[in-house]
Amino acid sequence: MNWHIAQLNVGRLVAPTDSPEVAEFMAALERINALADISPGFVWRLKSDSGNATDIQVSPDPQFLVNMSVWQSVEALFEFVYRSNHTKVMVRRREWLEKPEQPFLSLWWVPAGHIPTVDEALARLDHLRANGPTPHAFTFREKYPPPDVAGAPEDLKPEPYCVGWE
Repeated sequence: MNWHIAQLNVGRLVAPTDSPEVAEFMAALERINALADISPGFVWRLKSDSGNATDIQVSPDPQFLVNMSVWQSVEALFEFVYRSNHTKVMVRRREWLEKPEQPFLSLWWVPAGHIPTVDEALARLDHLRANGPTPHAFTFREKYPPPDVAGAPEDLKPEPYCVGWE
């Protein structure tokens, strides 16, 4: 079977989406989403009719955001996250999003062609939070191989200035 990697990351904005405190973040979304769309290995991302996911409500809290995407490989996703212009926005994450008290990023394997639901993704994140990295849900720091591939988890190390972002 051919596998792709799905990712979910979540966060809570420090202020409503239309506030000056998060204006730079909101302004960067179109550019960063467009970059993802043309990046090598990109397959799909969660978006509403507006082109991003900030207006998709998955919680009663309107400041809780989800970002979900599917990539051909963990390495392709890693390149986008840590070695593209996405990184310039990501390193400023704590200016716009509250500091998380628990894991906010989850990776998991999906059969090629499968588009995960938000509920599926949130369940993977909950599993990671409850059990730590496992083949069911993991992080870049403890990347598990696809389900039909034998092997131990690997550690994909981000650039030094990005340590602590997963």
